[in-house]
Amino acid sequence: LFVILAGGASTAWAHGLGMHTHGAGLFTGLAHPFTGLDHFLAMLAVGILAAQQGGRALWVLPATFVGTMLVGAMLGMTGMSLMGMEWMIALSVLMLGLLIAKRSHLPFMPAALLTAMFALFHGVAHGQEMSFAASPMAYATGMLFATTLLHTLGVLFGMKLRQLYLSLTGAAIAIAGVGMLFGLAG
Repeated sequence: LFVILAGGASTAWAHGLGMHTHGAGLFTGLAHPFTGLDHFLAMLAVGILAAQQGGRALWVLPATFVGTMLVGAMLGMTGMSLMGMEWMIALSVLMLGLLIAKRSHLPFMPAALLTAMFALFHGVAHGQEMSFAASPMAYATGMLFATTLLHTLGVLFGMKLRQLYLSLTGAAIAIAGVGMLFGLAG
């Protein structure tokens, strides 16, 4: 798992890099979170982290991510860009992986703010892509549904797997984030 995630990380972006979504609609939006390692791992990691945090974080962190990602997507559709966007997306994968691996229990508000910050960068990147879609609302609906599904899978993994396996999963996610950062640098 470590080798696959680290090896594929530098080329496995779900957005940006010139891939437009002409003719896209609901099904393209549904598939999108599963087509790039950056989005897939970040979504899973948010769910796992929410399960590790427990309590109201169990639903607030995923809901915060989805809501803030939607706001970011709307901003991205207007042409807004954030400096260092791809770097922050890669950093989100690294940081979320490290938090899971270290079994960190963040206070509620910092955890929600960190989740929102990462979601904003993911959302703006997706929104820039959606502006090229034939049906941006259908695409966004599919993408938000698939993102929620990945968060839910992460929560289930976080609740069911032994802590050792979660730490190893977090480490693998973090290594993938490092691979993404190296891919951007080089």
